[in-house]
Amino acid sequence: MSAWGIKRLCAIALLCLAMATPQVSAKEAKPKRCLTECEARFGIVSAFGEEATILLAETTNKREYKINGNIFTTGKLRGNSVVIVLSGISTVNATMITQLLIDHFNVHHLLLSGIAGGINPNNKIGDVVVPSQWASPLEVYWHGNSNVPSPCGTPGDLLCLGLKLAQVTSTPNSAYQVPLPNGAVSTGLFMRDTFVRNNSNPKGEYKFDYKVDPEMLAVAQSVKPQLDRCGAKNPSLCVSGQPVVRIGGRGVSGPVFLANPDYRNYLFKTIQAVSIDMETTAFAHVAYANEIPFIAFRSLSDLAGGNDFTDVGAFFGSGLAEGNESKFTLGFLDAWAKKYPETNE
Repeated sequence: MSAWGIKRLCAIALLCLAMATPQVSAKEAKPKRCLTECEARFGIVSAFGEEATILLAETTNKREYKINGNIFTTGKLRGNSVVIVLSGISTVNATMITQLLIDHFNVHHLLLSGIAGGINPNNKIGDVVVPSQWASPLEVYWHGNSNVPSPCGTPGDLLCLGLKLAQVTSTPNSAYQVPLPNGAVSTGLFMRDTFVRNNSNPKGEYKFDYKVDPEMLAVAQSVKPQLDRCGAKNPSLCVSGQPVVRIGGRGVSGPVFLANPDYRNYLFKTIQAVSIDMETTAFAHVAYANEIPFIAFRSLSDLAGGNDFTDVGAFFGSGLAEGNESKFTLGFLDAWAKKYPETNE
């Protein structure tokens, strides 16, 4: 057979093979993972150095990987194969680091462990909150007054701009009002939903809340650590009441360090927020976009805008908050390894 004939037969064979091979849809196709290391692991993110230090001290068989200047540490923690990374403070850093973590390691679940400011005035320093959902109330449409915005013709309709007003603030006078001696003045800040897409919803959707994984939340409910009243750094600085674990509610995040008690009260009254930080909802958004189950634990360091909260020195002087959130995280990992040992096989 001539060389031309051999080439023709090979081309026909390749065409038949391609026709016989089942096609994989975009929804079925899984994104490539583990650019750096491929062992199945629990991904753990902390925002602040002290938070990660306690977890790293408990981790065995550690190995460090430097990616874009960030240190990712793999190892074993309370029976789980883990990879731990420090995101740094801010929504931008949390977004970038969480995606790097997912891209470079084979992460089956995600956990964020850290400290936060309290929103609910009934909660106290040292308490550990485990919200069932996370939102970004500072994703806003900034209007000129307190009237519901109507840039697309109908009050509350923002779709012509590619935006959607959050339903929690779609009524008149729901924008944040600044209290002044002569009466409240509207800021015109109306909360928005955030647009997100993933393989299951390639056309995208608008979300206000990102719900944590129900299996992870169920395990968290079983964790009963003995939380400290005094921090390890300075045992003489203690809170007056016994810290407790508080499950459920809405945690919120934003690109601000909240030191405004009036805005804190607005968040509590308007959307019943329990805590505020600068990373978790960004982390939750990335987890949702990548279809990876997640949960987050936050121990309260103060009441946001804490000039009306007397125990504020307990956190900054003693390290109480990071100690309690680390206790809860380690307890959760113990419970997870016992209930789901297959995730570490």
